[in-house]
Amino acid sequence: MLKLNAISLLEKKGKTKYWLYKQLGMSYQNFNKMINNETKSVQYENLEAMCYLLECSIDELLVFENE
Repeated sequence: MLKLNAISLLEKKGKTKYWLYKQLGMSYQNFNKMINNETKSVQYENLEAMCYLLECSIDELLVFENE
């Protein structure tokens, strides 16, 4: 299963989920579902913005985990 690794990256950068939420400008409900891997889709523009904000590559942001 493909998962968003944003929480781990935020911790490494010393940033909070609230900081990322404010930077992305999304609704809190959609942001919370996305950050907690509770959604089935993520827009490319959000992935691109998170890579830019977290100074990471897409392969660091998205990780494949076996269930």
